[in-house]
Amino acid sequence: MSSEPVILVVDDEAQIRRLLELILQSNGFAARFAETGNEGVVKTASERPELVILDLGLPDMDGLEVLKKIREWSSVPILILSVQSSENDIVSCLDSGADDYLTKPFRTGELLARMKTAMRHRRALQEEAVFVFGDLQVDLSARVVKKNNEVVKLTATEYSLLTLFVRNAGRVLTHKYILEQIWGPTFAEEAQYTRVYVGLLRKKIENDPANPKIILTEAGIGYRLSTGG
Repeated sequence: MSSEPVILVVDDEAQIRRLLELILQSNGFAARFAETGNEGVVKTASERPELVILDLGLPDMDGLEVLKKIREWSSVPILILSVQSSENDIVSCLDSGADDYLTKPFRTGELLARMKTAMRHRRALQEEAVFVFGDLQVDLSARVVKKNNEVVKLTATEYSLLTLFVRNAGRVLTHKYILEQIWGPTFAEEAQYTRVYVGLLRKKIENDPANPKIILTEAGIGYRLSTGG
């Protein structure tokens, strides 16, 4: 049996399947395919892939429905790949459990980077892990944040927000998800909270808060903690 990580592609477009097969196989992955949503759900169970690449426009059901069905029983990383690029579509997928998204056409390098980040994120993050980005260090075990080896003083809310980003490094977090995690479900629609507190946090951890490199804005959707440090 092959030891290559299995990637399941759920897409009804033959040209995209051929392209992804070439990309995946040339980068050390074993490609499996499903052309319908129902087949995608079944193969997610039978193939036990390391990651699912899911198109939203499928012939038998909406990709969002496929995502929700898989999330009822599996935490497999799911990367949305679709021509649909509206903010509502993207937010709905992320809020329903997708790990990330890319719109077609896509760049090979970005696809592979998003895949690796999603797979890495699903592996349990050890509490003693230290997140490092340039001169910033976040020690989750010691609950200490340092910049240039000097302790950064954060409020309880700022620290909670930063650790939420660290535990989801590389993953897009929607405004709604952040609000529910930090302030609770009754604040799910108060997007100004995230903007204000992300702004405060950036002033303390970014070298240039006006041009952030650590906490990146996903316009109209939310934020992503960069893993490129």
